[in-house]
Amino acid sequence: MKEPGPDHPITVTPNARRVRVVFNGRVVAETARALTLKESTYPAVQYIPREDADMSLFERTAHATHCPYKGDASYFTLRADGREAANAVWSYEHPYKAVSGIAGHLAFYPDRVDRIEELG
Repeated sequence: MKEPGPDHPITVTPNARRVRVVFNGRVVAETARALTLKESTYPAVQYIPREDADMSLFERTAHATHCPYKGDASYFTLRADGREAANAVWSYEHPYKAVSGIAGHLAFYPDRVDRIEELG
């Protein structure tokens, strides 16, 4: 496990805007409770509470990855109206303490969904 620091900063902050994720023309997640995770030089990622996603469209897969700063990620395939995006969604179910706020949240690969919108 690595700790975020000056050489690899990570911040998790509430997003004041509403975040909506659209897949195959359908809203699959929408929340006013998103968390924005900024990690080093990577693009910011929106983490959405599972309660604010239509989990009937998500199927857990066997795919998993490990981040030395965040922990082990599990993955989900999205299916909606005949379209599928394999491993389009990830979640840190038991993240390391430094990013513990993202537990119970989902993140989406922008290139595997139609769009991730920040509204108002």
